[in-house]
Amino acid sequence: MEYLHTMVRVSNLDASLDFYCNKLGLVEIRRKESERGRFTLVFLAAPNQAETAKETQSPLLELTYNWDPESYTGGRNFGHLAFAVDNIYDLCAHLQNNDVVINRPPRDGHMAFVRSPDGISIELLQKGDALEAAEPWASMQNQGEW
Repeated sequence: MEYLHTMVRVSNLDASLDFYCNKLGLVEIRRKESERGRFTLVFLAAPNQAETAKETQSPLLELTYNWDPESYTGGRNFGHLAFAVDNIYDLCAHLQNNDVVINRPPRDGHMAFVRSPDGISIELLQKGDALEAAEPWASMQNQGEW
């Protein structure tokens, strides 16, 4: 058995790609558009896994955009996506500077949560040991659900 990908439905492909690629830093690996099925699939990988993912087609995040409008609810009951990051404080500052709400700040220097434009919870975990507690994160309160 081999893990391939996780699929999430997105309501606005441009906003989702802006979040996942421009803000979070994932890389588009491939794209499939189906006129007949009226959908677009976009496969993304973590930047340091992009070359391997191009060859093996895993592990990937599949964004599914259905061309006919649908309402998607329950992003929280999906669970969450998790990514290991080089510096959780730097990434959270980058996200915050790009208008992404830090729902659960990295007060412990180890874990944070944000949400995609479609409400999917994204867990960010510091690679290796937790960073030393630092402001503004150490005293920042949770915002909304995560």
